Amino acid sequence: MADNTRTNTLQRLLRLWGLYARMDLLWMLRDGRQFAIYALSDLITNIGSVTAVLLLAARFAGIGPWNEWQVVFLLGYAMVVNASMNMLFQYNVLHISRRIGRGQMDHTLIQPQPLWMALVTEGFMPVSGSAMLWPGLGLLIWALVRLQMTVTIGWLAAAALNLAASALVMLSFSFIWGSLAFWAPRAAEEISSAAVDLVSQLKGFPLDALGPVLLGGLLTVLPVGFVAWYPARCLLGLEARPWAVLVTPLAALLFAVLAAFVFWRGMKHYANVGSQRYSAFGHRS
Repeated sequence: MADNTRTNTLQRLLRLWGLYARMDLLWMLRDGRQFAIYALSDLITNIGSVTAVLLLAARFAGIGPWNEWQVVFLLGYAMVVNASMNMLFQYNVLHISRRIGRGQMDHTLIQPQPLWMALVTEGFMPVSGSAMLWPGLGLLIWALVRLQMTVTIGWLAAAALNLAASALVMLSFSFIWGSLAFWAPRAAEEISSAAVDLVSQLKGFPLDALGPVLLGGLLTVLPVGFVAWYPARCLLGLEARPWAVLVTPLAALLFAVLAAFVFWRGMKHYANVGSQRYSAFGHRS
């Protein structure tokens, strides 16, 4: 019975992902001119977001202990993490405070499927959300070639695990702050959006030169370091400890547990008091 339940759950997830992927593709192709403008503007935005750090690394042959190609790898890693967020958690799943703070949770709760399944599938936009994926992968491959690194199956497995963990850290961080909107809808929505945007802006910088207090804060209170810097260090061999490659997945697990707890407490509060405000823009990015 349990095996059948798991199989049915997986099949439903795949069907929903396929449905949202088709809708995303149709949305992108509904107007060829608009698609071209959208793709070009995303390409320019994505290139512009990493140009400053790339130019800085090229001018000074690196940043701190990172040489220029290691910096390229770091930027590629950060872009792939950001792309995974854009592809999997759009429609304000990543910015969950907007759904909560704008009174949109009822829309999700009345659907004939578990809440977790709705949140995992509703934001799936593999076409329109993939603008940062290809430049990010290109930077990763370019850096690996120039660094002449030996890429093994074990290294690829470690890279995939850390990329997934980095994405989970970012998602969990958003849910921790976003869940505060159950208690303070308007204020928490603004604070959560600003916190997530700050992590996105800082994730592509090497943090080696920071002091222990500031670095500790950027690995805990504002976990920028786990989004790209620390896992990239491990994958590039800048961390001497062989078990360091597991630090980011363990951190992701801790952040996910904390996020689940805060969200669960918020849902209990929501069940008692409901929504204090409503906006029709709750599901929009």
